[in-house]
Amino acid sequence: MSENSVMVYIQQNEGKAADVSLELVSKARELADKLGAEVSAAIFGEKVSGEVSRLASLGADKVYLVEDSRLKYYTPVPYSKLMIQTVSEKKPQIVLYGATTEGRDLAPRVASHLKVGLTADCTDLQIGDHTQKDTEYKNILYQIRPAFGGNIIATIVSPEKKPQMATVREGVMRMAQPSPSRKAETIKIKANFSKDDFPSEIIDRVLQAKSVNLKGAQIIVAGGMGVGSKDNFALIRELAQTLGAEVGASRAAVDQGFIGKEHQVGQTGTTVRPKLYIACGISGAIQHRAGMDSSSRIIAINSDAEAPIFGIAHYGIVGDLNEVIPKMIKAYKARV
Repeated sequence: MSENSVMVYIQQNEGKAADVSLELVSKARELADKLGAEVSAAIFGEKVSGEVSRLASLGADKVYLVEDSRLKYYTPVPYSKLMIQTVSEKKPQIVLYGATTEGRDLAPRVASHLKVGLTADCTDLQIGDHTQKDTEYKNILYQIRPAFGGNIIATIVSPEKKPQMATVREGVMRMAQPSPSRKAETIKIKANFSKDDFPSEIIDRVLQAKSVNLKGAQIIVAGGMGVGSKDNFALIRELAQTLGAEVGASRAAVDQGFIGKEHQVGQTGTTVRPKLYIACGISGAIQHRAGMDSSSRIIAINSDAEAPIFGIAHYGIVGDLNEVIPKMIKAYKARV
């Protein structure tokens, strides 16, 4: 029986829902309200029922739950079987996954089995209408993502078959304020596993902490092509260290080898929302602005007074960053 819902696959680790999944529940609530639909969540794991209230507080109306010790960690075969079963039985309009290693592995398996479309690495989702070959489709999912190396923004639709499916990048959807009074119906899914559904076993897991945490940073100092060279990035690092900030970069700086890709902010990098973003020598191409324009405060330093970055900056400094940044460092140290 078809249900009128937007479903989110909830990625979990040690029983805790991943941030990207919580972001997607918040976005699903927004989409579902436009559709007059419910929000459902599918979560599988060993001990995951404790997350139901959290999912409800962000907008989930129903939570489909499977708890099994063999599901403690993600493995492709049993998780795919469960997700295919859940989607096939409940028939939601839309299914969303985080564009993580796990989501990118699971979503194509489900889409292939169901023979439906899938758009990967979306940076925005909207509801709208679409006309194709004299057929008008109402209230379908606009799946928006960068294409051609981030040089264009593509809007992709797959209106002819349901569910419409997409993976969504971490950090691009804003997590809603939880509403603790919200409740969700918990529905336990009966899993019909056989021993053949567990062809692999995780013997050990080795976790390595990220060396760069742009998403969680409160302050980011980012450099662009205007920094000039890899050696000159030492100035960006010095300002970041002085402020207790993370170091970010534009794609152009990364492509030039000034700094590693893990520091990249923008449409093809990490989406960030720090309290303070200092853009040094960054022109402000639309792809970069899309990844940082929700920062609470933006300071731009650029020698070109016409640089687009000044259009979104709260404070702009027209000047040579090699002169401006040392003065900022000196001024900050004098205050503390």
